[in-house]
Amino acid sequence: MKRILLAIILAFSVQTVTADVLLIDEVRQSGKMQVPVNGQSKADTETEYGTPVKKHAAVGDPPITRWDYDTYNVYFEYELVLFTVLNPGTVIEK
Repeated sequence: MKRILLAIILAFSVQTVTADVLLIDEVRQSGKMQVPVNGQSKADTETEYGTPVKKHAAVGDPPITRWDYDTYNVYFEYELVLFTVLNPGTVIEK
């Protein structure tokens, strides 16, 4: 009787476990992409990577500017690259 009761309790206590999927492969592959790097000037960025799809106006103090390219966005402080952010799902190969 105790075994049956224990089996019933265990059967009803089983829960579905879910977790977020880490995009480790995409992060590793993003390091292989050629994108503007920290400290690069706006002029060098445009010469090397071409004209962006859109240039946003500067915001704040210090002025932060964003340039949108097809697969990434580049953020500048004054005239220098702060960082480059890949668009979601952008990798070299899937």
